[in-house]
Amino acid sequence: MDKIETMRAFIAVAQEHSFTSAGRRLGISTKLVSKYVQHLEAQLQARLFNRTTRSVSLTEVGAAYLGRCRSILEQIDDLDALVREHQVELAGPIRITAPTGFGSTRLTEALVPFLRAHPDVHLDLQLSDTRVALVEEGLDLAIRIGALRDSTLIARRLADMSLVVSAAPEYLEHHGRPQNPRALSTHTCLVDGNQSNLSAWRFWDDTGQEHVAKLNVTTRANAPAAIARMAMGGLGIARSPHYAVADALKSGQLEEVLPSFRTDTYGVYALYPPNRHLTRRVRALIDHLASEQGRAAMGAQG
Repeated sequence: MDKIETMRAFIAVAQEHSFTSAGRRLGISTKLVSKYVQHLEAQLQARLFNRTTRSVSLTEVGAAYLGRCRSILEQIDDLDALVREHQVELAGPIRITAPTGFGSTRLTEALVPFLRAHPDVHLDLQLSDTRVALVEEGLDLAIRIGALRDSTLIARRLADMSLVVSAAPEYLEHHGRPQNPRALSTHTCLVDGNQSNLSAWRFWDDTGQEHVAKLNVTTRANAPAAIARMAMGGLGIARSPHYAVADALKSGQLEEVLPSFRTDTYGVYALYPPNRHLTRRVRALIDHLASEQGRAAMGAQG
């Protein structure tokens, strides 16, 4: 039995915490995954997993083996990548994580032309509104919007994403339209929990003078799409990334507030581990997303 395949099966089970999910990820049966892991344990003469009917977890030996095992397979993959880099066509897997709302809409639109141009690239897009550990989950790339918190990753800024302050027309008709940022303190504000300051929004006028609006925050959420939906429902004034409200602004469900003032922008970033060799296909994808075509598809600027 191939040692590398048994190691890949072991890593997949460790990452998925499930033999069934590992098999689905690898494209093989649960029975074969179990057979691979059992064979590896027999070779090592050590139990790598604690198994119950409800969960699978690493033993102390398994946790130690995982780090070295992952390092060995990454080196093997790097060697394969060096050979493939001399080929004309891009080929192989790319594993990405991204925020749910952005990933299922604008990012997907930007990925479509890349995948059409490179049909031998196999994408594994994992959407989550929680921060995913790239190395531990075996991911190549993370797409993130806003302030970066993990200084251990290398970041490339792909584009700027404008923030739009907006509200439903019925809310504005009932509560009035604020004429300057200070007036926001008398309004109900819906806040994206991902922003760095949850109690104030910054604005700049045409002369470049800064205005800080103190907020009356009643509701916050960690997903921009949720805040935008609540604004559409007439619950208050929201400040959202452009992609989350673009369609609603176009249809009239939302109306821009304080359009003569400029507010902050979010950065759209590609992040990857510092010790990870970037394959040609991953570099090509990052370059595509940073290109004018990619930025336009993502609804970003810059």
